[in-house]
Amino acid sequence: MARIMGPDFVALQVRDMELSARFYEERLGLERAVGGPPNAVVFATEPIAFAVREPTVDLDAVERLGWGVALWMRCDDAQALHDSLEGAGVEIAQEPFNGPFGRTFSLVDPDGYVVTAHDGG
Repeated sequence: MARIMGPDFVALQVRDMELSARFYEERLGLERAVGGPPNAVVFATEPIAFAVREPTVDLDAVERLGWGVALWMRCDDAQALHDSLEGAGVEIAQEPFNGPFGRTFSLVDPDGYVVTAHDGG
């Protein structure tokens, strides 16, 4: 029987692709991958590729984007990333705590998506 192997690409639909791409580059340290389609900015993330892309739906038709979806990203130092983001005025949805996946906190991106960053696990 054919089956799904697991996720191999994650993309967020955003209102302003360049604004979001700069946020993920400048605030979270992601690097753009070479190539990619014209309607998306793909980042060189591993093991799963991550991108921001132009929307295919009306993003303003809902009160909150990404409701019910948990997007977690591993980082090298969650506390230092938190401190840098907080100092830059980025909204923090959940303050850092020590959990089963190491130091963990959640931030809010320019479109209101909540992203959880952790450094272990």
